Amino acid sequence: MPDLSGDVPSSASATPSRLCEIRGLHKRYDDQAALVDVSFTAHPGEVLGLIGPNGAGKTTLLEAVAGLLAVDAGEILWCGRPLSARRRNDVIFYLPDGIRPYADQSAAQVISFFADVYGRPKRGVADAVAAVGLEPVLHKGVRALSKGFARRLILAIGLLTPHPLLLMDEPFDGLDLRQTREMASVLRREAARGRTLALAIHQLADAERTCDRFVLLAAGCVRGSGTLTELSARSGISDANLEAIFLALT
Repeated sequence: MPDLSGDVPSSASATPSRLCEIRGLHKRYDDQAALVDVSFTAHPGEVLGLIGPNGAGKTTLLEAVAGLLAVDAGEILWCGRPLSARRRNDVIFYLPDGIRPYADQSAAQVISFFADVYGRPKRGVADAVAAVGLEPVLHKGVRALSKGFARRLILAIGLLTPHPLLLMDEPFDGLDLRQTREMASVLRREAARGRTLALAIHQLADAERTCDRFVLLAAGCVRGSGTLTELSARSGISDANLEAIFLALT
């Protein structure tokens, strides 16, 4: 389990509406602004969608929140108190896009490794594997997995981690429509247990089906945040879908 002692309050002390607050993040690469005054809040037990096209700043934002990327300005608060970069991995777990952890090992070995690290019981491991449909390829090497099954492996790892906030970059990449809906249901069930998930997604239909609230990103800036109803009101388009709202606000 993550160490929540010291300068990081435990999730049990969280207020009902604010778990993690991102305040005024700025990041530049030479003369290019990657993040510009990015601010939003992640609530306990919700699925938050970080929405935007490729190049909008989603991955940079996730890396900054996870503490992997130094920012030029801004801060992260956990339960209302500053959360230093060195303590992020106590409460935040980040799953990047396109990784194949321990590629020379079998999927079963990778799952077993993470289960051992986090002290997960055999039943919990079996449930995670079954939830993502990984059983048919447990014997295969990670390097040999199809893109879809590699994505399922990453999702299973996320389910095995105990961190209160799970960040995932493009969780549905490589999955077909039916598989995406199945995995969206898995993530919804995880949030229903009280965990907070922040998902960077560029496919708006997938995001609309999966997420409770949305942060709309374009060119490194937040162009709107809230529920679909709240964003629809802000856009001035009644009963709009996420695509129409995104186009209106960006």
